[in-house]
Amino acid sequence: MTSLNRRDLLKAGLSTALGAALPTASSALGFAPTREKLPVAAVVTAYRKNSHADVIVGKILRGFQQDGGNGPDLRLVSLFTDQVPTDDLSRELAGKYGFRLAKSIDEAISLGTDNVQVAGVLSIGEHGDYPFTPDTKQHQYPRRRFFDEIVATFRRCGKTVPVFNDKHLSYRWEDARVMVETAKKMNFPFLAGSSVPVAWRDPALELPRDCEIEAALSVGYGGLESYGFHALEAHQCMIERRRGGETGVVAVQAVTGGEIRKAESAGLWSSELFAAALKRLPGAPQDSDKWTAKNNSAVYLLQHRDGLKSAVVMANGLARGQSMAVKLKGRTEPLATAFKLQESAPFGHFAFLLRAIEETIHSGRAAYPVERTLLTTGILDRVMQSLAQDGRRLETPELAVSYQPNDWPYANHPQSTLTLPND
Repeated sequence: MTSLNRRDLLKAGLSTALGAALPTASSALGFAPTREKLPVAAVVTAYRKNSHADVIVGKILRGFQQDGGNGPDLRLVSLFTDQVPTDDLSRELAGKYGFRLAKSIDEAISLGTDNVQVAGVLSIGEHGDYPFTPDTKQHQYPRRRFFDEIVATFRRCGKTVPVFNDKHLSYRWEDARVMVETAKKMNFPFLAGSSVPVAWRDPALELPRDCEIEAALSVGYGGLESYGFHALEAHQCMIERRRGGETGVVAVQAVTGGEIRKAESAGLWSSELFAAALKRLPGAPQDSDKWTAKNNSAVYLLQHRDGLKSAVVMANGLARGQSMAVKLKGRTEPLATAFKLQESAPFGHFAFLLRAIEETIHSGRAAYPVERTLLTTGILDRVMQSLAQDGRRLETPELAVSYQPNDWPYANHPQSTLTLPND
C-alpha cells in the first residue's frame, strides 16, 4: 500500500510525524487528557513481529508509536494465542509486561473465574498457518470460532463487553451474518473492519452526507481476498455517505483477463474514474489505456439496491496503492483521493484503528457501524465465488444490508466542517 514518510506527510499537508498527528485526531474526538486505562483481553491467531497482533496489541503495550510513549487508555491483562510459531513474541512480552498467557479464550476473558474480568475483547484472526478453501481459495482464519468462544464465555458468566474483530468477519457470509445478529441479540457493541478507512487521505476528502453519487470506482492491489477486503472497505466508507445511506447490494461479479476491458467497453466500470483514481497514486501510469490486466488482476462489479453501480479495480502490476474516485451529480469533474498507509514500523494507520477500538470500549458504543464490514464481508465472499465460477454474475438478495454512516474521523480529518474542493 502507499508508503507514508516525512516527505509524503509534508506534501500531503499532514502532520510531520505520527506523534503530532495523533493528538489532532484525539482532540477532534474530544478525548479527555487522562482517563482510566481499562483492562482488555486479546485473542489472536499468532503474535509475530509486524503481525496484526503486534501492530494493534503492541500499541497497547508500548504506545501508539511502539516506543514507550503515549498510548491508548487500555491495558492488556491477558492474551490467548491460537498458534505459537517459532518466531513468537508473546511469551517474551508476557514476561516483560506482566499480562497473563491464557490457555483458552474463556480464561483470557474470565482470568479463570466465573466473571468477565475485562472491559473489552480484541479478536485478531490474521496471520498464522491456516488452510484455504479448495474451490474459492479463501483463507480459513478462525474468526467465527473465536467469536463463538467469546460469546460462550459471556453466556457462562452472564455479562458482555465490547468486542473488536480485525478485518472481515469471516470467509463465509453466513458466519458474518450470525456474528452480527448474535451481537445485536446479546446487546454488546461490535466493531470490525480494516485500518484503511481511518488512514490518511491525500487529499483529505470526505463526501458530504446525502450526496448524489452517479458513479464510483476504487483502485486496489494485492491478493484478491486479503487485499481485496481493504479495497472494498475503503470503497464502502466513501459511498455509504450517499443519499439514503447504504441499502445493500443485489448483484456481484468479478471479471478477469480479457473480460476486464470488455466490461469497460460495456460501461460496467468507468475509464474516466479509473484515470482519476490513478492520478492520486504516485508512480502509477497516467495513461490507463496502456494497462494490460494480468492474471492476478480483477474488477469487482457491484450493483447496489438503490441503483448505483460501482466497481473496485484490483490493478495488480499497475501501482502499489489504493485510491478512489467518484462522480457526484452536478459536478463536471470527478473527486478523487488516495488512502496513504505507513509501510514500516510503527504502521501508524493501525494507531487510528486502535483509537476507534479504544473509544468503543470506553463509551460502550461501536465507533462506526459493524454493518459496513458485514456488507463488505458478504461482497468479498461472493466475489471469491464469482472468481471460482469464471466470472459468473451472482444475484445477492441476501446482501440487503441497510445502515446509516457516521462521522468517525480518519487520520487527517479537518478540524472544521468539511467542504468539498472547488472545481
